[in-house]
Amino acid sequence: MKIFLDTADTDTIRKYFETGLVDGVTTNPSLIMKAGRVPDDVYQEIKDIGVTDISMEVMGDANEMYNEGLRLVDKFGGVSTIKVPCTREGLKACRAFSEEKIRTNVTLIFCAAQAVLAAKSGATYVSPFVGRLDDQSVAGLEVVRSISELYRIHGIRTKVLSASIRSVQRAIRSWYNGAEICTMPPKVLEQMYDHILTDKGMDIFEKDWQEVVQSNFVPVSNIL
Repeated sequence: MKIFLDTADTDTIRKYFETGLVDGVTTNPSLIMKAGRVPDDVYQEIKDIGVTDISMEVMGDANEMYNEGLRLVDKFGGVSTIKVPCTREGLKACRAFSEEKIRTNVTLIFCAAQAVLAAKSGATYVSPFVGRLDDQSVAGLEVVRSISELYRIHGIRTKVLSASIRSVQRAIRSWYNGAEICTMPPKVLEQMYDHILTDKGMDIFEKDWQEVVQSNFVPVSNIL
């Protein structure tokens, strides 16, 4: 199981990457716009942090996506995963990248049929959008399960990267349903630490420890 952060906020990426829990970062034009920065500057800073798998989205027709992807790989090297949409033009570009052994992430996947086409185009990752499917009253996790099962049956190496994750439960269920990776906003990763029983247990332990300290407790090993 791997965790990717879905953000272009480099301060946040640095904070969580230092925990050793983050395996990669996904970005998109909306996240870059929200950061208010030049995309290449964001990618460079993420690379400098030490992230070794950064999804960088390209736009346009197949040739434009391909040329921009080559430019990004030339500039940022092996950390680059070129992110293309699951469209006719996007899959043409994906095939071209695959032939060059360039890592790809096919995004905006909403059904197993699209995932089949992406895999046949040589995609490294496919990104089914769980949250957006749920918004349309479609079971996003069932799509993740269907893709994962299809890939397993046919021995397809493309990895399922569950995206549009809005809760801890959706992340856990994505892994349970076969996704190798979940990309999530920082707030969901932060919530993974939390459980009310952990908080209650810590309160009890802290209270008992303070009583031990105040009673000047001496370990038996010291007496012996």
